Amino acid sequence: MQFSESWLRQYVNPAIDSDALGHAMTMAGLEVEEQHSVAPAFTNIVVAEILSAEQHPDADRLRVCKVNAGTGQELQIVCGAPNARAGIKIPCALVGAVLPPAEAGGKPFVIKVGKLRGVESQGMLCSGRELGLGDDHEGILELPSVAPVGQDIRQYLDLDDQIFVIKLTPNKADCLSLMGMAREVSAITGAALCAPTWTAPVPSVTDKLKVSIEDNQLCGRFAGRIIRGVNPKAKTPEAIVQRLVRAGQRSISPLVDLSNYVMLEMGQPTHVFDIKKLSGDLVVRWAKVGESLELLNGQTIALQGPDSSGKIQDAGVVADQTGPVALAGIMGGNHCAVTDDTQDIYVEAAYWLPSAIQGRARRFNFSTDAAHRFERGVDPQNTANCLEYLSALILQVCGGQAGPVDDQVVNVPERKPVAMRLARAVKVIGIALTNEIVADVFKRLGFEFKQEANDVFVVTPPSYRFDIEIEEDLIEEVARMYGFENIPDTPPISSLKMSAKPEARRGIHLLRQRLALQGYQEAVNFGFTDLESEQRLTGATDNDLIAVVNPIASQYGVMRSNLWGGLLSNLKANLNRGAARVRLFEAGRVFKCDIHVQEEAGKVAGFYQPQHIGGLAYGSFVPEQWASENRLVDFFDVKGDLERVLDPLHFTTEAALHVALHPGRSAQVQLKTAQGLVSIGWIGELHPGLQQAYELPQAPVLFELDLEAISQLGLPQPEELSKFPAVQRDLAVVVKQSVSAQSLLDAMNASKQALIRKIELFDEFKPKAGSSSMADDEKSLAFRVTLLNPQETLQDAQIEPVMSALLAALEKKCAARLR
Repeated sequence: MQFSESWLRQYVNPAIDSDALGHAMTMAGLEVEEQHSVAPAFTNIVVAEILSAEQHPDADRLRVCKVNAGTGQELQIVCGAPNARAGIKIPCALVGAVLPPAEAGGKPFVIKVGKLRGVESQGMLCSGRELGLGDDHEGILELPSVAPVGQDIRQYLDLDDQIFVIKLTPNKADCLSLMGMAREVSAITGAALCAPTWTAPVPSVTDKLKVSIEDNQLCGRFAGRIIRGVNPKAKTPEAIVQRLVRAGQRSISPLVDLSNYVMLEMGQPTHVFDIKKLSGDLVVRWAKVGESLELLNGQTIALQGPDSSGKIQDAGVVADQTGPVALAGIMGGNHCAVTDDTQDIYVEAAYWLPSAIQGRARRFNFSTDAAHRFERGVDPQNTANCLEYLSALILQVCGGQAGPVDDQVVNVPERKPVAMRLARAVKVIGIALTNEIVADVFKRLGFEFKQEANDVFVVTPPSYRFDIEIEEDLIEEVARMYGFENIPDTPPISSLKMSAKPEARRGIHLLRQRLALQGYQEAVNFGFTDLESEQRLTGATDNDLIAVVNPIASQYGVMRSNLWGGLLSNLKANLNRGAARVRLFEAGRVFKCDIHVQEEAGKVAGFYQPQHIGGLAYGSFVPEQWASENRLVDFFDVKGDLERVLDPLHFTTEAALHVALHPGRSAQVQLKTAQGLVSIGWIGELHPGLQQAYELPQAPVLFELDLEAISQLGLPQPEELSKFPAVQRDLAVVVKQSVSAQSLLDAMNASKQALIRKIELFDEFKPKAGSSSMADDEKSLAFRVTLLNPQETLQDAQIEPVMSALLAALEKKCAARLR
């Protein structure tokens, strides 16, 4: 919101200077983003009159002017402006004047006596650009004929007037007008509010244009009137033009200027139609499929209506019998715009429901001042009043005869009372409030309120305050009017309690540390991913995907159900930058549909959001070095990393298929619990098809685990150290190559021999073709069994039955034979 201080002070004039006014507004939540004078600093420039303008004897484009600058003697000034002529009044920089620099960061320009093509020049006649009043430098700036010769130009044009640029928050729609700002300043400073006054036009013609409102969820109020016999070529009053320019608007034509003026002053956008270009009655409705409209900015847009389900999804329009003539609440159509030939007009002011305007302008890739206001909320009670104000201005400037106002009120929102507890306000703001302070704030803001028992204030918000809906909104108003700078800066005080570290649970920070010690670096990715990656890595259907309603970018259109998509993108980015060996991990939430999830604290009904920890390894299994042969990382390297990270938890892996992993090099990770084996994640090599899709020279090894499962360690169980030595025995068996080592370990552990402390695989042997000791489809696996009796030293007589029992279990369950 931009406006001049002089315009604001017409309605409210507190006894403080410009800087104090800007500070007061900022401290009340109306942040003054920029404050500056109308023109940059310059000196010794006065109003002057050109007495004569003769052609320069040696230059076709120069004129030698005799100028009266009020100094007591005529000045001779050489000027190249094409509009320099006798009888006009202009700004004249006298000798010694200091003009603002032509470019930002440049040096000020000092006027001296000089010669141009041999003719002496005793000053300079200035254009608007040279005074810092815009970019117009085609000619010198012409002043009104009544301008007093010799008066300082800064004083005459009020160039020391301050321009305020206010950065409003989206909820402060009531301040998108001079009257709204004046109300706030009056409440902040206590200065009296002087609203503009006018005389409503007396209808002198009976003509009316029939308007039908088809949907009250689009338009809640529509007021309009016909004005005949206007003069569109009349000149907009200079005071109005000046205010528009200083508010960032350019003057176009009197009818447009006056409409913009009312919008800036009162906050109500209006529109003026040329009646001769309208066909029949008007209809306010939603656009129909196939309709289009050429707007005032020259852009032609395609309009749509209800979608396949019948739900309205696009913009509303004002239409005549031939089709749309304006985009509701946003911009008028080009074919019915007023021109210099317009004589009869239809002026309208409407209340469009914010929900019907929000997002529509952005959908068409432009924004307007009207849409900016309507989508935040415009006072519906002031619609007809602003129409009367605009009509009065048009009749005053352009003449004409006004018809009666046709005001249709179909859906004006009811402002529901909002209650605020004094104790709650004291707790939230942190200051000692009283009933008198709060009542004074509400009175200054113009709120209707009543005080009930237990210090409860019930406020009925004004029609222009769309932001007052809940108790916290009223608390915010109290804090704003009290003054943010008056709220003491008190640091919070609380009693701190050191929580005991849970012995049975491992924190995420320890897992991060352990992964870092294994050479993995942490990555942090969005919880969103692209549709293609999600389908590649999960094989999900449309019903399984969780689409993002308003994605920040096209590649973040769905919620991720695993961590691999982001990690593979990180890997690709690192490889593109020359990395050869990459180890990455990430801890974060994944998102899945689950109709069994109920709404509760930290959960959303219908969605399962567990925390996972995942990672990948790519390149050589160790950094390049001299002590060992270099080879690529494989499944078992990453499995070993996880065993060290998850210690003391012991997991097993079982071959299984995953859509994102290599069919022969992938496994489920299983953890033994009181309920049996539970699958907690996956580990495996990337699928060859995905390796090609991601354009990777080699396949990385991936893993992903449920963070909750690997965080539960259980309480440690103390055990006395044995005084007697342990005994180790080796057991080598021959099995089919299709039999996994894990199945043999499971069979031996299932025998439940009390003396066994540990069983480890330490050797695997596969025969060469033609060997007589084993068949080609067999292999030998050797296990080291550690036995211990804490009560006595083990003897062979105790050991042999245990080893025999293990061999028997292997022969029975795995068809193994002793090697």
